[in-house]
Amino acid sequence: MNNDDLTRRDFVRSAAGATALTALSSCFVPTAYAAATTGADKPAALGGTPVFQGHWPDWPQWNQAWEPKIVDVLRSGEWSPAGSTAGHVTDFEKAYAQLLGAKDCVATTSGTASLVTALHAVGVDAGDEVIVSPFTFIATYNAILAHKALPVFADTDPATLTIEPASIERRITERTRAIVPVHIYGMPCDMDPINAIAKKHNLMVVEDACQAWLAEYKGHKCGTLADLGCFSFQNSKHIPAGEGGAVTGVKQELLDRARSYHDCGRAFGTHEGKGNFSRGLNFRMTHYQAMLLEQQIEKLVTDTARRRRNADRLTAGLKEIPGIAPARLPENSQAVWHLYAFRYDPAAFHGLAKIKFQRALAREGIPCGNGYSEQYFDGLLDEAIASRGFQRVFPAERLKAYRASLAELKGNKQVCKSTVAFYQTLLLGNESDVDKIVAAVRRIQAHSAELV
Repeated sequence: MNNDDLTRRDFVRSAAGATALTALSSCFVPTAYAAATTGADKPAALGGTPVFQGHWPDWPQWNQAWEPKIVDVLRSGEWSPAGSTAGHVTDFEKAYAQLLGAKDCVATTSGTASLVTALHAVGVDAGDEVIVSPFTFIATYNAILAHKALPVFADTDPATLTIEPASIERRITERTRAIVPVHIYGMPCDMDPINAIAKKHNLMVVEDACQAWLAEYKGHKCGTLADLGCFSFQNSKHIPAGEGGAVTGVKQELLDRARSYHDCGRAFGTHEGKGNFSRGLNFRMTHYQAMLLEQQIEKLVTDTARRRRNADRLTAGLKEIPGIAPARLPENSQAVWHLYAFRYDPAAFHGLAKIKFQRALAREGIPCGNGYSEQYFDGLLDEAIASRGFQRVFPAERLKAYRASLAELKGNKQVCKSTVAFYQTLLLGNESDVDKIVAAVRRIQAHSAELV
């Protein structure tokens, strides 16, 4: 891996293991505690004392009190929910739906599986087009490609880091079937204009809320704001089970279609009476995963409240520093901060390159990483549109125009170039820890001319 292109999951793994410092710098950071410094103090990169010398929380976090119930499930031998409408998976689905205010929840094997399931449920099929944010984990792209559908990118709003609603309508064609807004890093998209565009053009909307557990938009939780919502419980997530996912929503027919699809196509609920089976795959969650998740719901709620308090404090400090622009949230919304991201402007730091800014932060004991890159230029989409399947279902002229359109994503290019992110565990410390993050950025800004 190139140090200048630290991916989100590589960064998450290294930050959670307290090794992100070496991912950006080969220096050794002492572990003894030191008081926060003022903005004028010499940066650690210039021989000063690091601002933070403690230990950021590890992730995921284990609670031994969860162990007995999980062991009971393992000893029971009832590990799979196949053929049953009761059990621990059902219990978790009910609890998670209630937490979000959703009508129902369908637990799946992964966040990717939840996206594949939801896209099938809303009718995405071969030859369709799905409008989606380009600033997201690659699984969002892949879930669309899995249906032999084309992920058509609207642009990213540099102020919010989420999909720009105004750019969606320009991407609609006669093949467009759905819109997939991504609540990236747990920051809600501006859903009202997105839903209005979908209604105007008779399109379905699937929320990629895989990083947005308990995020809110105008009084409603993400995952209940459109036709269906999708979540991930992968190891780095705020409610982890190693792997796992969920489809949620408020429309029972779509949820029943999703449940049928994730259970080998077995007829269910409003989907019954259409034969014993329809198209489907096996994306069922196991009972021991569900038991682990159900016992973490209370922790998710308390951790989220802590992250929000600390993120508010961090934003208040960072927005006063020239060249640092925290992401803007939609009106009447609350993020959950899977990553805390901001845009960095080297011009306000005497031209200090972003990678040097990140390395200087690492020397201060503050691990950070990049946002996502322009992944649509990494070869995945070239491989897809050159494949036999895509060339059968899309005209050559459409695929050529699609490939050329990727160069139009000016907002996303700016976001990929300028974003810096802190992993969520940095928001699980105390107020003093948050203040040290701000102090570290201030001292680097004050001495940036010497660090260029």
